[in-house]
Amino acid sequence: MHMHHSDREGAKQPERFDPRRAAGLEDPARFAYLPAEEIAGMLDIPRGGVLVDFGAGTGAYARALARLRPDASIFALDELPPMLAFLRERLSVDPAPSVAPVLAGTPQAEALRGRADRVLALNVLHELGDAALDELARLLKPDGRALFIDWNADAVERPIGPPKDHVYSPAQAKQRLQARGWRTDGDRLFNYHYAFFASRPPR
Repeated sequence: MHMHHSDREGAKQPERFDPRRAAGLEDPARFAYLPAEEIAGMLDIPRGGVLVDFGAGTGAYARALARLRPDASIFALDELPPMLAFLRERLSVDPAPSVAPVLAGTPQAEALRGRADRVLALNVLHELGDAALDELARLLKPDGRALFIDWNADAVERPIGPPKDHVYSPAQAKQRLQARGWRTDGDRLFNYHYAFFASRPPR
């Protein structure tokens, strides 16, 4: 069933994320190996700035970051309506006024172009086709930066996450972005993930 094949051109992982696995995105264990505090510190969003959580899923990190940085406007962008429905439901129970769920491909999503001080791409690079990567670039202000954090193919004995051959090593991830004109800098290894910043390709 390759209904969506064309828009995944360039993606490392062959199949898109299954929304039925949404509950796993809410597993508190995620914050043990990728603490929201560390991500907030790395992102270093300017005061009152705009963060787009790209491929936010159920918005677990968007909500956690909103608690740490209530001054920032956080847009949880995803292409899967069930994910955003889950997020809206969570927000109705546990409000985070600075978090706005946004569906990819809508006028609301297009209105974010060129507005993001920071884009967080958490566990999505291996799933992104080239068109989605270009869309991510369009969200950034000229001096904005994207923080890519993803499963590390080099991590030994990784008991969780996608199969090794569906994800990148840090070097492969950077190579892929550099090939599309991004500049990458900064490097950080977590237990199962790598993290680095990228500045968008010149127009």
